[in-house]
Amino acid sequence: MSLLSKVGRNYRTHWAFVFIILVVLLENSTFGLAHDPAKREIATKIFSNLKEPTQIDLGAIGSYAKGCLDGAKQLPFNGPYWQVLHPNRKRNWGHPETIELIKRVSKAANSIGWTGLYIGDISQARGGPMPYGHKSHQMGLDVDIWLTQPKRMGLTQAELKTVKPLSVRSQDKRKTNRNWTKKHMEILKTIALDAAVDRVFITAPAKILMCQQTKGNRSWLQKIRPIGGHHQHFHIRLKCPPSSSLCVPQKPSIPNISQSEDGCDHTLKWWVTTALEPYKKPLKPQKKPKLKKSVLDFTMTDLPKQCLSVIHQN
Repeated sequence: MSLLSKVGRNYRTHWAFVFIILVVLLENSTFGLAHDPAKREIATKIFSNLKEPTQIDLGAIGSYAKGCLDGAKQLPFNGPYWQVLHPNRKRNWGHPETIELIKRVSKAANSIGWTGLYIGDISQARGGPMPYGHKSHQMGLDVDIWLTQPKRMGLTQAELKTVKPLSVRSQDKRKTNRNWTKKHMEILKTIALDAAVDRVFITAPAKILMCQQTKGNRSWLQKIRPIGGHHQHFHIRLKCPPSSSLCVPQKPSIPNISQSEDGCDHTLKWWVTTALEPYKKPLKPQKKPKLKKSVLDFTMTDLPKQCLSVIHQN
């Protein structure tokens, strides 16, 4: 083989090696996961594949059920007063204010008499739609907290699998059961009084009982909002942080959400009466409403345009 042929072969081998290295790097980088508009990829797949946050601090973008997150911070899986229950999901990312709120309320729960709090899902590393579990939690301003009282913190992976959700609702869905305690109410009151909190979602029977038992200042009860399910955990939603100019607040706002200052008016009873009645088929055929697009079917065009830069950032 001539010297020229050897040089040519070595040159080609060198660049083939460089090409392979580049492919590996791209497949394991944010750029390699960047979205191709022509493919109309599902947004849940794009965001669930992004394992690291962006390195800029623009905050929450869009709305709670249609948005994304810049500059997310990670809640450690274990803390002095909290425990992330599903570390394998990698949903322990949130807006910095959310992470600080969790630390505050977990410490408060400890002072009330609990060891701490079991933390469920917050958000993904860059927010956005999730492939299962939630329609919201997209801006890092939502967090689920279990109603199960922890015995201790610092559980191992094996011990985490043995933790069971605790329901505080009776089987007929109309009242609380014996699992509900005064400490549940104290923790929820502390959270509702936090200035960063917009509202807290929980099963209606718990809200009804709190309305019956609260004396004195009752304004905090307005933030406690009844919702279907949520009898094994409650859901904290933060207000749009002042620094997040692209964040859209939830409507209606808390002052305008019900017919009383504490949300304990007659409409609350609907949740444990009419809402539980069996569905009755109307006598006359009804015109089917136009179905909204499911979060699971969102593409990047369904999200705020600023979310494109979020998925392309390093």
